[in-house]
Amino acid sequence: MNSELNNRWAILYCPRKGLIRSRIRWERVQKELDAQGVKYDFVQSESTDSVERLMTMLIHNGYQTIVIMGGDTALNDAVNCLMKEEKAVREQVALGVIPNGTLNDFARFWGFNEREDAQTVAWLKKRRVRKVDLGCIIYNDKNGNQQKRYFLNCVNIGLTADIQNMRRQGRQLLGSSTLAFIYSLLLMVFHRHDYKMRLVIDYEVTERNVMTVCVGNALGYGQTPSAVPYSGMLDVSVVYNPKVKQLLAGLWLLVTGRLLNHKSVHPYRIRKMSAESDKALICVDGRPAEQAVGEYHLHVEPEMINFLIPD
Repeated sequence: MNSELNNRWAILYCPRKGLIRSRIRWERVQKELDAQGVKYDFVQSESTDSVERLMTMLIHNGYQTIVIMGGDTALNDAVNCLMKEEKAVREQVALGVIPNGTLNDFARFWGFNEREDAQTVAWLKKRRVRKVDLGCIIYNDKNGNQQKRYFLNCVNIGLTADIQNMRRQGRQLLGSSTLAFIYSLLLMVFHRHDYKMRLVIDYEVTERNVMTVCVGNALGYGQTPSAVPYSGMLDVSVVYNPKVKQLLAGLWLLVTGRLLNHKSVHPYRIRKMSAESDKALICVDGRPAEQAVGEYHLHVEPEMINFLIPD
């Protein structure tokens, strides 16, 4: 392996929509990297496919520090690309993040902030590495092909996945995360609020209407606030269909970080589970997955990748 690459970062930039805003964002980070004397090579993605292609190129070129400048979905693409490599190759690579997405939940878990680039770069320079767990979902698509996807943050099933998808569509349509959030909440009023599900959690079988399920390796966008990606466990929050007044109370508890206090929320801590749902949408780290056919399975794989964390 080229010894020069041991101390040189590869930065994979996954820009948001909008050329001017993207250029300004990168110039701000670039200024901080140069000010702190970081040696790096820079590549920019144009799509999900290009993230995987560029990530594969960087791994095979021998970079030991690969920093993703993007959000949860970009990190997810990078992790799934890394997991296609042999263990010996994965052991040589440490992933870092400079938050730059609509959703930065995994970065937020560690304390990385999109407005604090100087602090982020300083933390990454120290190269403090921690092995983190990955969640994994395995399902069959509509063509009968088995799909396997890893996740750093969470898998959402049902209403929350629908809201995330509407928010993503709204962001593309309206160009504003705030307007997209309001747009998704308005659509939610007229949207289906429950799904017939069969859940097998720690050998406990539940068959009933469920509003949403979150399987979290980390914060889960506030739905699994006690989950940590180094416990060898996944946190699960199952929300049955509450009345309107209970739903509003649940949204307030979600905003204030006390969702598990809501009486309609049933929390679990597990290593594996399975589910089957009535056409409920599944989102993996904020991105909609293909429609799962039949039963699908989720489990945790402990200490799978090296991740750069703060002090």
